[in-house]
Amino acid sequence: MWIVAAVLTMFCFGINNMIFKVTTGKGLSKVHMQFFFYLIAFLLMCVYGIVAGFASFNGLTIVLGAIIGILNANGNIQMSKAFEKGPASLTSPLISTNTVIPILSAALIFHEHITLIQWIGIVVMLASAAVIQYVPGKGVKMNYKPWMYRVLLSVVSFGVLGVLMKTSSHLHIDSINTLICMYGGGAAYLIINSFIMKEKWQRTELKFGSIIGCFSVVGYSSYFFALDTGVASIVFPIVSLSCLVVVLSSCWLYKERLKLYQVVGVISALVGIVLTKI
Repeated sequence: MWIVAAVLTMFCFGINNMIFKVTTGKGLSKVHMQFFFYLIAFLLMCVYGIVAGFASFNGLTIVLGAIIGILNANGNIQMSKAFEKGPASLTSPLISTNTVIPILSAALIFHEHITLIQWIGIVVMLASAAVIQYVPGKGVKMNYKPWMYRVLLSVVSFGVLGVLMKTSSHLHIDSINTLICMYGGGAAYLIINSFIMKEKWQRTELKFGSIIGCFSVVGYSSYFFALDTGVASIVFPIVSLSCLVVVLSSCWLYKERLKLYQVVGVISALVGIVLTKI
């Protein structure tokens, strides 16, 4: 069941990432969309917690959950800005290589065994990232340095987030409590950002934010279940396959075209991700 949960997480995250891509350039505030997404998800988790029952909260749960929420919010914001600077069919696979960080942590910190094939997969993903991010020719519009800056920030945010989620699972912290603190902490972080940026609020942001929030609750609940009952070094690569949803959707909706070496890079990145779950 934990593999099914990881696959469900993959699809939920992929759909959410594509929504961020679709809304790029429509004048919608990324901070506001995320705030509504976090607020709706926070309310949904509170209702579920009331019905299912809460475990006791403590300082560690609150701090850890809030940091996870802030990292997720920042990762999504940086990813959305990266979509504005470069094609999604390159951006999403590159960001998905953040899975290397929690995979290595699973081996070094939590002492999970990584096979030779999985190590080969990790190396293949890193090599693929170098190929994918290589400056493309004139056929692809890209603001290279800002694009890479946003991509790297997103990779670090999501990578550290994965490590902290595994930490939460390792410490047997109740996933409902963690999610409530995650969404509550993220919402507080985003509303502070909103006051600083002073962007105009729009009703459309509430609509898209609500949709993303619903998918997020399903995705992260499945994510924690998979980490609690499965092998983290396999769960993380499966979840990172969410880039497939974005890549295929972007090529279909936006007619994005890649150079041959970039196609090879995308394919080898996906092969590397698959190898890490064998």
